[in-house]
Amino acid sequence: MAKVFRFHELGGPEVLRLEDIEIGDPGPGEVKLRIEAIGVNRGEAAMRGGHYIVAPPLPSRLGSEAAAIVEAVGPGVTQWQAGDRVSTLPAQPLERYSTYGEETLFPADRLVRRPDTLDAVQSAASWVAFLTAWGGLIEAGGLHAEQPVVITAASSSVGIAAIQIVRTAGAIPIATTRTADKAGALLAAGAIEVIATDEEDVVERIRALTGGNGASLIFDPVAGPLAEKLCEALADNGTLIIYGGLSKQPAVFPRHLMIRSNLAMRGFNFNPMLVDHARRERALAAITPYLADGSWRMPIAHQFALADMAEAHRALERNEHAGKIIVTV
Repeated sequence: MAKVFRFHELGGPEVLRLEDIEIGDPGPGEVKLRIEAIGVNRGEAAMRGGHYIVAPPLPSRLGSEAAAIVEAVGPGVTQWQAGDRVSTLPAQPLERYSTYGEETLFPADRLVRRPDTLDAVQSAASWVAFLTAWGGLIEAGGLHAEQPVVITAASSSVGIAAIQIVRTAGAIPIATTRTADKAGALLAAGAIEVIATDEEDVVERIRALTGGNGASLIFDPVAGPLAEKLCEALADNGTLIIYGGLSKQPAVFPRHLMIRSNLAMRGFNFNPMLVDHARRERALAAITPYLADGSWRMPIAHQFALADMAEAHRALERNEHAGKIIVTV
């Protein structure tokens, strides 16, 4: 038996229950993992609260991102063996493959080998954020040197990963956050400038910071009414990449502006990268050296024990942090 979090009803963090569950042995193509550290993500809080894209079957488990040790391998698994240090990438179904607990089964093809220099906490905090930012900026956005890039909601783990990727590419990261409270953390992460969207005119500031031209690339998880403003802040032939919907309101498509300035608005999610082996390996090969040598790091905002998972969710929903919330086992 292993201690695993489940929830039997939708609601606040208090619905999370730590229960004893029989994990069982790994089947074909699976491994059994002993969890060391867990990355807490906004999608998990949305699922628990009933605000996710699809409703989970109840009772449900949670979690997709963790650092772990392989305990056993199932039939047909040749790339892993007991004792390997790995990190997980999201997998379905959550009833079988979830990381909120002491142990779990997991598909062998959704694991990343952890560099020896990367500890469990950094490993649990990094892969989903850096893969999302790399795919959105490099693959979808065509990031190149010297271009001004606006990263909205930049205090999130993906936002902080994006700042570091943009700096490494020789481009110019301009971060936005709601208030100036997180400006110091974003400047420390590598942002050249920080815009407080609740306190400043975001279009005016972006235009001012880009010599009146606008940003050629904007990377945004908010959408909603902000999307129209961001399009106004794009340079001619610029691109707005939307990889989330934090606002929960419809995004306006400003067609006249898009046509007049030859703008592009496109969505991005990294799930297709997970199932496309060539794309995923290309991204991992690009990201791993920077994580391994410490050039890219994820700030850890809070660290909780497994029994305090509900407190971790409360900290996440207060939205006062910059970086990642981690639960250690």
